[in-house]
Order: sequence, then C-alpha cells, then structure tokens
Amino acid sequence: METTVITRVNNVDIVATSDEQKMVPIRPICEALGIDDKAQRDRIKRDEILKTTEVTITLVAADGKEREMTCIPLEFVFGWLFSIDHERVSEEARDKVLRYKRECNHALYRYFTARANFVEEKQREIDRQLNIVDEAKERFRNAKNVLADAEAKLKQVRALTMEDYDMERRQLKLEFS
Repeated sequence: METTVITRVNNVDIVATSDEQKMVPIRPICEALGIDDKAQRDRIKRDEILKTTEVTITLVAADGKEREMTCIPLEFVFGWLFSIDHERVSEEARDKVLRYKRECNHALYRYFTARANFVEEKQREIDRQLNIVDEAKERFRNAKNVLADAEAKLKQVRALTMEDYDMERRQLKLEFS
C-alpha cells in the first residue's frame, strides 16, 4: 500500500496511506516521541473508541522493507496523541507533546464555544442594528413632520391670492394713532 509523508517529528517521517481513509502507523510516531510502541498499541486496544479503528496493515517501513504495522485513521491520531502522558515521552519530545496538548485544549475550547461565541456576537450585532433602525425611524418621523409642515406652508402659499396678499400688506401698513 502506498504512503505519503504527512509531517516530520524529531527527524522521523510520519506517513499515512494514500487511500481515502488515510491510515497512520503508530510506530513511527512512538519512535519520534521516544515512547514504547507496544505499550501504545496495548493502550489503543484498551481504549473503547480507538480499538474499533485500529487495523494491521502491511506497509513499506523506513528501512524499505515490508512490515505489518498497527494503524489508526488520521482522524483519530490527534485524540490518541492528546491522551499520551507527557511524563512517558523522551525528554527531547516532552516540550513538543506539552505544546501539542495545549493546542488541543485551545482547539477543543474554540470548537465547543464557537456556537456560543457566534450567538453572542450575532446578538450584539442585532442590538447594534436595532439601535440604528430605531434612530433612522426617529429621523424619518421627524423628516415626515418637517415635510408635512413644509407641504402645508406650500399649499398655503399656492392658495394665496392677490387679494389675500394685498390684505396682508394693508394690515401690515396700518398705522395706529
């Protein structure tokens, strides 16, 4: 079965099968982390979820020879790695495992809080837009009142006759003794 290098950890190529499921042998990962691969295979077999995904596949190993390797789907590798005790990895891999675990915690947090964050941000934006709409409606009502007043005055001016005009002028020019 053909494989593709998906990453390199501590100078060890980590591969996955080239098929749709992308199966990942655990031994190279264990070697890169300096942990016992047999103990990890046993852990996988005890894990309620991982044991249902584990298969043995004949793959070409790093030395070019075909070997039977315990593999799990790439989809489950991240959870398996997250469960590894950082105290059991080599000293040179410890910081990387801890960094990875922190990243996993952040990713899980973002995943599980994303909906709540979305709802919260959406509600803030709805409230902001409601304020804008309310202000626009108020300005519109005021504009309608100004328009109504202006139209009423325009109607008065249009209805004004010469006689009205003359009467107004005369009234204004009346002298009071």
